[in-house]
Amino acid sequence: PPHHPITPPPPMTLTQTQTQSTSIPWKKVLLWSAIALTVIFSLGPPLWEVLTSIKTNAAITADSVIYFPNFNQLTLDHYIQLFQRNHFHRYIFNSALVAILSTILCLTIGSPAAYALARLRIPGEPIVLAYVLVVTLFPYILLFLGLLDLVRFTGLANNYLALIIPYTAINMPLTILVMRSFFQQLPKDLEDSAKVDGYNTVQMLWQIVLPMTLPALVTTGILAFIFAWNEYIFALTFITRESMQTIPVAAAQLGGTTLFEVPYGPLAAATVIGTLPLVVMVLFFQRKIVQGLTAGSVKG
Repeated sequence: PPHHPITPPPPMTLTQTQTQSTSIPWKKVLLWSAIALTVIFSLGPPLWEVLTSIKTNAAITADSVIYFPNFNQLTLDHYIQLFQRNHFHRYIFNSALVAILSTILCLTIGSPAAYALARLRIPGEPIVLAYVLVVTLFPYILLFLGLLDLVRFTGLANNYLALIIPYTAINMPLTILVMRSFFQQLPKDLEDSAKVDGYNTVQMLWQIVLPMTLPALVTTGILAFIFAWNEYIFALTFITRESMQTIPVAAAQLGGTTLFEVPYGPLAAATVIGTLPLVVMVLFFQRKIVQGLTAGSVKG
């Protein structure tokens, strides 16, 4: 067969070589710039709160802003003051008790309700789902006056139940909607096989269905816990006894020694203490949260 020689490409000129070597990858530059700005925007305020909480009062109130204090300008007095003079451990216990109990009740009641809506043929199911969705979109602050009258009527003022019950009711619609979508994604043949093996409904839910929906339980539980931990209006109004206050109320009521003094250090320390448990919890359950948020996004 005839042989056709391969013609080599023409050599690159000096101008072309300089153009390729000096070209800037604008896409990567813009991408990393956006990432850097997002990180700075997200981590800037928490970092500033942490630095403020460990700076001395002189460094906080200095005329020129001290962004990164030296060793002589660092102190832990603000944290010591919170626990010794303000008894902040009481408020941590109150917030933890209310948030944990309301989250447990929300998952305990909402999960069976979501399973019933996902598997059983309930008359008027679309109406029930529409009502749950409307309640989810309804601003909870508009329930304040009605709940206040109920608290007065039932005599639950200065009682943990005055916070646990409303928090559970507010988080219940979101729990039902999220868990229902996860129950619908589970294959029904698995439940039929469990019934054939002799499992009753309670055993099937507890031993088979709920372990498979653990990411959804963790994700929903964390959302309910964060709401109960950070809620302020109900905790300020329904609980007036100082020993039963939660962290947001106690932190808002921190005062200085004079009328014109703003205790920036103790406020920053209280903010860090109130935020740290949430950060630790999210980091600990990070994998489950990611599984819960991405489950069902890919079929196959």
